[in-house]
Amino acid sequence: MLIRLLRRFVPKYRTEVAIVTVLVFIQSIANLYLPNLNADIINNGVAKGDTDYIWRTGAVMLAVTLVLGVLAIISVYFASRASMGVGRDVRGAVFERVQHFSAREMTRFGTPSLITRNTNDVQQVQLFLQIALTILLTAPILAIGGVIMAIRENATLSLTLVVIVPLMAGVIGTLVAISVPLFRQMQGRVDKITEVLREQIMGIRVVRAFIRTESEQRRFDRANGDLTATALRVNRIFALAMPSLLGIMNLSTVAVLWFGGHLVDSGAMPIGNLTAFLMYIFQILFAVMMAVFMVILVPRAEASAQRIEDVVRTIPSVSDPATPVEPERNTGMVEMRDVTFAYPHSERAVLHDLSFAMRPGTITGIIGGTGSGKTTLLTLVTRGFDATGGAVLVDGVDVREQSLDRLWSRIGLVPQTAYLFKGTVADNLRFGNPDATDAELWRALEVAQARDFVAAMVGELEAAIDQGGTNVSGGQRQRLAIARALVKRPAIYLFDDCFSALDAATDARLRRALRAETGDANVVIVAQRVSTILHADQIVVLDEGRVVGIGTHDELMAGCVEYREIVESQLGEAAA
Repeated sequence: MLIRLLRRFVPKYRTEVAIVTVLVFIQSIANLYLPNLNADIINNGVAKGDTDYIWRTGAVMLAVTLVLGVLAIISVYFASRASMGVGRDVRGAVFERVQHFSAREMTRFGTPSLITRNTNDVQQVQLFLQIALTILLTAPILAIGGVIMAIRENATLSLTLVVIVPLMAGVIGTLVAISVPLFRQMQGRVDKITEVLREQIMGIRVVRAFIRTESEQRRFDRANGDLTATALRVNRIFALAMPSLLGIMNLSTVAVLWFGGHLVDSGAMPIGNLTAFLMYIFQILFAVMMAVFMVILVPRAEASAQRIEDVVRTIPSVSDPATPVEPERNTGMVEMRDVTFAYPHSERAVLHDLSFAMRPGTITGIIGGTGSGKTTLLTLVTRGFDATGGAVLVDGVDVREQSLDRLWSRIGLVPQTAYLFKGTVADNLRFGNPDATDAELWRALEVAQARDFVAAMVGELEAAIDQGGTNVSGGQRQRLAIARALVKRPAIYLFDDCFSALDAATDARLRRALRAETGDANVVIVAQRVSTILHADQIVVLDEGRVVGIGTHDELMAGCVEYREIVESQLGEAAA
């Protein structure tokens, strides 16, 4: 999976990779040449007492070393450019794919896991590529070149490699087999840490209010302990592996010196050649040690690549049709035709055979008990999910046959939980209409009953808003979210229980201003409070996912028992 991921993103940086490959090859050949020069100094300079030869050859070695240093700097620079670029592209690909996810995919992966995949997992792949370009390319050249040069120095003494190399290969193979599953577990544990930490930070007020600090601390300790235990298992494996490799390396040195000493003593091998052979053995073992270092990175990078690929290769369940259909007229009409919907893996449907229309120039109120499917209904209009039966039509065309951008451009949504982005008031209001003027922003704020508190903020439209809108109250967040939808001026307004944090007087003023402002638009209001939709042109009553009544307030009071019960429970029998 790691190779597949790199094959997709690395070709863009083939020039940088080619430069690094050439430079690394030159460095490796030069490193293999240095022991030969050292042997010549000993055999032809030290042994013969030729000082001039020592100086000349030493100068060549110094020049080669300096060139190696320059080449190393250049190769690291281009390796960094390639790896950082790939990291950027992978993060972009993950982010872009997540932007197209429907509610189904978001539920499948979960927010904490998606955050970890786009940060920690990408970093693991990025680190692997950086090290691979600088070390992994060097290791095989040094290892193979070292073996060839060692045989060239003395074929008999090279027989020691027949024992050394298989032993090291066995240790490395065992490391890979054991560590890959453990690294996959580690990434899962990181997901869990992120999930717990995110819940505790976002829900800190609830945790404190219910005196659950110690309980949450224990939950975090369990998640942290699981991650620590897995990391310790991995480190123990490598703690055993490294001494094993060092032991093989040291025993190899002893064997070479033992057998090489006899060859030198018999005159079959010059002392300089033994020194060069020993240096080649060190280079071979160093290459193997570098390979072991890569083994530490490969399993985790492989696990991370798998998790990234899971996201990037996921086909969103909601996507643009192959040949989008353009409605003949942009009317703003929304129609439900025998709509049924069940959540994935759910045993029963949430909505059953819904059939009604929401027309432009009118206000449609949707009311019902908790869990009756009000928010789900609006989610089908925006294609957060697709209906499992029947059809949802906007402007006379099934939403599944329309392009998503075209559909969303027609809709102004104010969700149940108002969310504001970090920036200014103006930045948030222009989210759906970047070209809106200040006058249009103030008009939207006035309709949303937010003008007064924005005018009182330092900077007014340029006043800072924290991430999530945490520096304003819940009611202010809702009014700013409503103003944001008004600035967009869509054909269809979907208000998903977004008046719940407003007092009765503000709610009444906002609804009056909204009716005058929206004009010919199709306005749909999901509400828990009867007072919010009391004067709607059409009220749809849901009960356990079924339509049990449609009409005006007076019509429903006369003919819908469920609606009458809601009114009596909220406004009392006198109002009924």
